Amino acid sequence: MRPLLSLIKREFTAYFLSPVGYVTLFFFLVVTGVLFAGVVADLTRTGAQGVEDPFAALLGQTVFWYVFAFIPPLLTMRLLAEERGSGTLETLLTAPIRDWQVVAGKFVGAVLFFLVLLLPTLAYLPVLLNLDRSNFTFGIDPASAACSYLGLVLAGMMFLAIGLFVSSLVKNQLVAAMIALAVCLVFVAVGEGLKYLDANSLAAKVVRFLSVPDHFRSDFTRGVIDTRPVVLYLSVTACCLYLTVRSLEARRLRA
Repeated sequence: MRPLLSLIKREFTAYFLSPVGYVTLFFFLVVTGVLFAGVVADLTRTGAQGVEDPFAALLGQTVFWYVFAFIPPLLTMRLLAEERGSGTLETLLTAPIRDWQVVAGKFVGAVLFFLVLLLPTLAYLPVLLNLDRSNFTFGIDPASAACSYLGLVLAGMMFLAIGLFVSSLVKNQLVAAMIALAVCLVFVAVGEGLKYLDANSLAAKVVRFLSVPDHFRSDFTRGVIDTRPVVLYLSVTACCLYLTVRSLEARRLRA
């Protein structure tokens, strides 16, 4: 267990020792800040231009998820691709640590930094929940915030696992980021096909099952936890982590 904890600490600390972590943090906060300002402006409008559900307005819009899809590939592109390219992966694999511990350590380190990215956005909650400071009551059900953040963490874990698996297959960090981004965008852009499908068709049901923005528009931002997207996120995460372990095992056998 000690090697695993050491690896987690190493990977988590590495984000604060390289510009990638700070650039990703700055990019994410700037974009979310702009989107938050837009939602606040819409909350103060009346009529058809106004919005009543701030979380659906923020997390239900596809543009947020197109931006969000860039974050995990940036965080995972260096995890294994950099070590493969520099030749340090072989040294790591010969250390007294198992392959699953290597994968778990890098994945947990990335997840922890991803949670750091989300922490500053908690400052938006008093406005989004319409907090009444006089008696500390909320005008909007806090369950919508709790479910939204739960969904963000689960979706982030899925995208991070995809990025980690891709990083284990290539040596170039930029290539790893581009491939991972392409895969992540599938879960974002697939919902665009709903407008061309019969709402009751099997194809539409599959698209809704895979579309992350649709999960937030219909469930998470409304304070509802549907087991179907949760199963999707966890199963894809587990599958990608398993494939990453197998990828390292195959590399160890070839060495």
